[in-house]
Amino acid sequence: MVLYVSWLMYGVGGIVVAGLALLVALQEKLVYVPVLPGLTRSYPITPDRLRLKYEDIWFNSSDGVRLHAWFIKLFPECPGPTLLFFQENAGNIAHRLEMVRIMLQRLQCNVFMLSYRGYGASDGYPSQHGITMDAQAALDHLVQRTDIDTGRIVIFGRSLGGAVGAVLAKNNPDKVAAIILENTFTSILDMAGVMLPFLKYLIGGSGSKGPKILNRFVRSPWSTIDIIGQVKQPILFLSGLQDEMVPPDHMQMLYAKAAAHNRQCIFVEFPTGMHMDTWLAGGDRYWRTIQLFLEQHAPPNKEDQPNHDANDEKTR
Repeated sequence: MVLYVSWLMYGVGGIVVAGLALLVALQEKLVYVPVLPGLTRSYPITPDRLRLKYEDIWFNSSDGVRLHAWFIKLFPECPGPTLLFFQENAGNIAHRLEMVRIMLQRLQCNVFMLSYRGYGASDGYPSQHGITMDAQAALDHLVQRTDIDTGRIVIFGRSLGGAVGAVLAKNNPDKVAAIILENTFTSILDMAGVMLPFLKYLIGGSGSKGPKILNRFVRSPWSTIDIIGQVKQPILFLSGLQDEMVPPDHMQMLYAKAAAHNRQCIFVEFPTGMHMDTWLAGGDRYWRTIQLFLEQHAPPNKEDQPNHDANDEKTR
């Protein structure tokens, strides 16, 4: 009997070890999902379909990977802020076009949509190190443009995009005016514990004092909780309380960590918002919240504003 139990334990242990090894080996395929089930990697539509004026942008990341992006304007000469949009992990930028169409109308802004490496038409394979370089290349492209107000570049990141945006904002305090995070997780390790609860005993997530057996093997930790406290720019946190993928308390923890060091943090909850539809569920309040944030933290230059004194003088 003892021998049987020993062999059983060895067998179960072997299965667990093999399963963990498989998770480590395939972690990029679990973290990044450039292709939605049943679809192809190519863009299902382009901004043309929604009658949006745009540019196809091609540029290289610092390691030479060729990247693609769409730069979309509401008008040919739009003086508004420019939102550098970082998407969620699944699908490509084309799947966000309907939301961006409304974003342009409601916020009177430009939107730069980056395809991470391995996504859409961009070359390469996704990784944290690579996507971090891609985001920097996108920002560097924007600050070199002469047709936008480079002092009004604001990062907008949803879910994984929030993790990407937080790193970029931290690294570029003088190039990014503000950052908006929506339904973003504290770290990939914490999300692993949410998706696969048994991993909580093998990882050390946020605030955990448990073992950190697997941490050293994680190649894309995206530990936003360790980055957000170093972001100096104003931060707007948009949290859908019905988020079925990222527990809402992740956003609350990020806000608490940021607000301890940054007085320019705003946290707004949307009671019926889910992971992907908070912008829909939030309705007018969602867009008004962002509009007010942009007006406060990414205002137009004084020379671009109308001369109200002069106008008042004319009417006297």
